[in-house]
Amino acid sequence: GAVEGEAPSINKVGLVIEGGALALALKPEHQDTLMKLCNACKSVVCCRVSPMQKAAVTKLVQAKCGAITLGIGDGANDVGMIQVPVP
Repeated sequence: GAVEGEAPSINKVGLVIEGGALALALKPEHQDTLMKLCNACKSVVCCRVSPMQKAAVTKLVQAKCGAITLGIGDGANDVGMIQVPVP
């Protein structure tokens, strides 16, 4: 555990962000901050998001980090995310 007043160690926290908050975080002026936050997390879960948001997150992570992304969904609404070209 963290000592009182100490910042959490990198990669010992996770982030869960839902569609409404993600819409704000994906605005161009907030994307770098979102990526810094995500990079400080062990895992990031985006829930209750639109198909367009799924594709936008996939593109953003690939563009900013060159990272591999994993998208899990239930089918047809995931097509945009799956079809994002690999850089």
